[in-house]
Amino acid sequence: MLSTLKKQVHSRQKALIIAAFSLIFSACIALPWLFRHAISENARFENFAESLFEKEVSENVLNLHYSLANPEKQGISRPRASLGTLATDNSNAIRQYEQYEAKLKTFSPAKLSQTNRLTLDMLLLYYHTQASLGEHYLLEEPLGPSLGIQAQLPVLLAEYNFYNNQDITDYLNLLTTTGDYFQSILAFERAKSDAGFFMSDETLDRIQTQCRSFIQDPDSNYMLEIFSQKLKDYGKLSEKDQKQLNQAHRQILKEKVLPAYQKLIEGLEQLRGTGKNSGGLANFSGGKEYYQYLLQSKVGIYLPVKQLEQRLTQQLSADSREISLLLKKYPDLFSQQSQNTDLPAMEPETIVNLLQEKIRQDFPETPAVGFEIRTVHKSMEEFLSPAFYLTPPMDTGSPNVIYINNGRSISNLELFTTLAHEGFPGHLYQTVYFARQNPAHIRYLIDSGGYVEGWATYVESYAYDYAAQYLSRENTTQESQRQAASEAIPSAALTRAAWLNRSVNLCIYSLLDIGIHYRGWTPSQAARFLNAFGIRDASAISEIYRYIVETPANYLKYYVGYLNFLDLKEEQQTLLGEDFDLKAFHQQILAIGPVQFPVLKKYINQAL
Repeated sequence: MLSTLKKQVHSRQKALIIAAFSLIFSACIALPWLFRHAISENARFENFAESLFEKEVSENVLNLHYSLANPEKQGISRPRASLGTLATDNSNAIRQYEQYEAKLKTFSPAKLSQTNRLTLDMLLLYYHTQASLGEHYLLEEPLGPSLGIQAQLPVLLAEYNFYNNQDITDYLNLLTTTGDYFQSILAFERAKSDAGFFMSDETLDRIQTQCRSFIQDPDSNYMLEIFSQKLKDYGKLSEKDQKQLNQAHRQILKEKVLPAYQKLIEGLEQLRGTGKNSGGLANFSGGKEYYQYLLQSKVGIYLPVKQLEQRLTQQLSADSREISLLLKKYPDLFSQQSQNTDLPAMEPETIVNLLQEKIRQDFPETPAVGFEIRTVHKSMEEFLSPAFYLTPPMDTGSPNVIYINNGRSISNLELFTTLAHEGFPGHLYQTVYFARQNPAHIRYLIDSGGYVEGWATYVESYAYDYAAQYLSRENTTQESQRQAASEAIPSAALTRAAWLNRSVNLCIYSLLDIGIHYRGWTPSQAARFLNAFGIRDASAISEIYRYIVETPANYLKYYVGYLNFLDLKEEQQTLLGEDFDLKAFHQQILAIGPVQFPVLKKYINQAL
């Protein structure tokens, strides 16, 4: 019996060894098959995505420079220094988008890694959306008083960093092409005029005012000062070389750039009176369809407009109810807010450093990152945003620059939350966190405005909470201090009310955006809508109406983007219950990175 058992054991061991050997042998046979059918599919897709990146990033030097500090190290040759041209016919671009979409459909998602599947889904939706613009191309507007090309170009040129001597040469050559670039914009505007899509005279006046502000004092134009300082900071040129370059720069500015702005003013003036629509997109042929395209391409949402209106109205009601509950609990809440309840004055750098510490309780940690706070030049204060963040090149990750516009008067609390929006845990933090995931290069060029601005708006609500511990009543009157002490309104309630007030305002403006651009509201209809919310100042209403007319869907990038993150969080809380982890949720959002909201929702749900 014993010998029989030994044989059986021996036989079983032998069988196991043979089975294991067979598995190893089968795996060896399968590896070439896997390489051809799975691994090679990833490589094929990654090669195509990289080719897309190289083509897109090389279209002009400005795009290339802001994406890569050292393109040669990536095997990318610099194109001729030019700002490019704006085509009056979009048919070639549409064909290209359709070809890209067709090529992307040849990849099998099942054979791709999850990271590549995500990139594939994002690219498919992006190029399909871009191709859908079609015949509505002439409804696009490249110019604008604050967000137009002519307003943003000086800032982009001023921030053109010098990493090597070739960058200085490229910068100067770029300046010489400003005239050709603006002439192509004028040709586009003439095509818009011929099609009946030209801007109103009021918008024309505002754009011309911005242009005149930029060129009014050639000898003290701020680009001269900034260029000179950048040469000094570059540190590789002799004083003689710097002097010669400063002279060349001054000459190019006076002979090429400023005259280009003057010709733009004059060219636009010739089209005065041809713009018959002073209202929203709905008043143009195809305007509603173009607005829906903007919701998809700029905001990253793919919902019927009516459903979007319902979601906005729902949030407006929810915020209003919460405000009512706060007022019921603290009847003097808003009177205390109005009596100079604010944060103590802090330097912007101090605020950003405080925020880096505070966000650790709600957001995943990331290694320390350097940043710079700069101020907008006085000549541009009237036309630029209260603050903005400039993303660094993908191959350096620096500099991370936040601009503050001192021409815009804001409270200390607003400065705190604005720096959260632009810095931590907003744009700067989100950009740095995503870059450290080592994403495909094409992800740096193609993103979703609704994700980017929606995230920065979403995190503002946390910043208002963080601000509560710094709230100061030092500047209030003795009587109001006694009243505040007796009623003991918590600082958290005051800052929460401030956030709710901001949320309500953004929601109202978003609904107004839809009303103007999709429903065709006139100024009087817009005024009646705003009157219902206590906004009755005629000049303020006029300015709000004009800004929304000039920047369709811009408010929606911020607020509807915010609502999408809010809804995702609530969905995850419902699904996970007690297992929901806020920091883990934020980590998933940040790791996926800027994509359209249907793609974001798909991959958040897959992570469960």
